[in-house]
Amino acid sequence: MVIFDEHANAYDSWFMDNENLLLSELKLVAHFLDKDSTILSVGCGSGLFEMLLAKDYDIHIKHGIEPSKDMAQIAEKRGLTVDINTAEDAEIEPNKFDIIMFNGSVSYISDLALCINKAHDALKPSGKLILIDVPKESGFASLYNLASAVDTWDHKLLAHISPKDPYPIELVRTANWRTSDEKIELMQEAGLTNFEYAQTLLTHPMFANDKVQEVVEGYDRGDYVAICAQKKA
Repeated sequence: MVIFDEHANAYDSWFMDNENLLLSELKLVAHFLDKDSTILSVGCGSGLFEMLLAKDYDIHIKHGIEPSKDMAQIAEKRGLTVDINTAEDAEIEPNKFDIIMFNGSVSYISDLALCINKAHDALKPSGKLILIDVPKESGFASLYNLASAVDTWDHKLLAHISPKDPYPIELVRTANWRTSDEKIELMQEAGLTNFEYAQTLLTHPMFANDKVQEVVEGYDRGDYVAICAQKKA
């Protein structure tokens, strides 16, 4: 996306300024991954999470899809082979990957049903599809939608309830937050089974960066949620 070309460095900088939030999300991303799997990261961005997964968890992701050229260039410097393409237009070899992961990219995809079906086809039998994102029903998404509606974080409605260093408004504007149930339904329609759920960022968004938070099962209260399902054998 062009918007990420314009703000590629701001994306990494925001996560560096919110290190505890980043490490909390990293724990969730690692939760359903396997060290010895062939993994594709759809919407890999700058490869920040993939770099940290290798460093902190010995999980090595070598393949990515990313529409932003500026983001993809950074990811390639971090060791990924990146198809510079949208998730909708990317061509993925059938039955190739053990795991396909969408981390933080779901809300920037227009035709999610198409992408889930393509990912299903690209998984090996018994392979896992993992969608990780801010759900629409969460505290963060509620603030993001309000900030988007008023087109700024500097508004009286957001005073004293927003994080100290909120996500860049330029990236908030272009997102389409979906509920967990919407994503689960699309995954079920694609034929995926054996669903598992995990979540983190369990405090109010104002306090999300105060400390590294743990991962717990479910999707009923976390501001960052992972949905993992399996392709039939």
